[in-house]
Amino acid sequence: MRVPVLLVDDDVSIRDALAQTLDLAGFSAITAGSFVAAKDHITREFAGVILSDIRMPGRDGFHLLAYARDVDEGLPVVLLTGEGDIPMAISAMAQGAFDFLEKPCAPGDLVAVLNRAVAVRIAALDARTDLARREAGDPAARLIFGVSDLSDDLRAKVRRVAGVDTEVLVTGPPGSGISKVAEVIHLCSSRAHGPFEKRAAAGLDRDAFAHALDASTGGSLFIDEVTQMSADTQIALTETLDAGCDARLIAGNTAALQEGQVMADLFYRLQVMTVRIPSLAERPEDIVVLFRQYVAQASEQAGLRAPDITPEVIAGLMAQDWPGNARGLMSDAMRFALGIQEDLGDGSEIGLAERMAQVEQSLLEAALRRSGGQASEAAKALKLPRKTFYDKLTRYGIRPEAFRG
Repeated sequence: MRVPVLLVDDDVSIRDALAQTLDLAGFSAITAGSFVAAKDHITREFAGVILSDIRMPGRDGFHLLAYARDVDEGLPVVLLTGEGDIPMAISAMAQGAFDFLEKPCAPGDLVAVLNRAVAVRIAALDARTDLARREAGDPAARLIFGVSDLSDDLRAKVRRVAGVDTEVLVTGPPGSGISKVAEVIHLCSSRAHGPFEKRAAAGLDRDAFAHALDASTGGSLFIDEVTQMSADTQIALTETLDAGCDARLIAGNTAALQEGQVMADLFYRLQVMTVRIPSLAERPEDIVVLFRQYVAQASEQAGLRAPDITPEVIAGLMAQDWPGNARGLMSDAMRFALGIQEDLGDGSEIGLAERMAQVEQSLLEAALRRSGGQASEAAKALKLPRKTFYDKLTRYGIRPEAFRG
């Protein structure tokens, strides 16, 4: 299969000569006389590379380069320069051009540069395909949403824990999705094709436990709020674990397990592998991401067009503490999708400016929390100049040292 090269040059004679060279070298030339004519070919799915003149009327090669990098940073752009344009070409390299060639260029030099560019493009597309395949088969990537470092850490922890076939304890504040994370652990494990059974610890007697264990053979048994399990059932569970069984125990609790809340044998078993789900207050960057996901899901289920999520809505979301965490956010998203959400803010009397200030303050505090109170690191994470960052801290009365230790 011939690799496509998008050839952009406003000079017809040069364009035709280059197209012939490309054809003889085994490429498939797609010719265009301007950026406008080339634009529709520049996509993330484009399987080839771009060869473009710099000097063109209207939108020149620099504009084309910037556009291509916005569409896909992994799409190589080779630029052609005229005599005296070398400083311009070097500037283009600094802006992300793959390489540049001075016109007229020898066919051998042109083909050599394009072959290198094609190799880079193929590698990038292959890596992207492999990543998509892994994520398609990676329940942690598909089912645990969020863009924060804490969400990345949670997904990584889930994957690690899933690979070790032992008991697991999942903790998190109310509404954080403990049972969902437990199921993701199951789906990431070698038991994924087996059953996933869920039971509440409260009221689970020996007989009910035995039935649940049988039903989860070859899979996983999730017991929610494990501290509410009766002493008799705890004994049965510990005896079962000691004897060995063909089901994995995943326990859940809305608070960190403390010694004395369950029998000692069970307590120490559950302390070996633990997964803690962070609250939304700890990762405010995820609030809008999760809300968009929940709105899209609710709209699809209801057969409705997803409503626009305006800056005012976002400000209202960020102004709240979300004590109900993901569950509370999901409930609001469902009401919003159905058009029955009255006000996503804490009060309609709060204006947009005040809400945006609350958003800014929460993001500053989250960055300091993640950096352990290191202001320079937090400023860098937020892509803010140090002076601007400190000015904002002063405005909101935020002290970096309060986030240390």
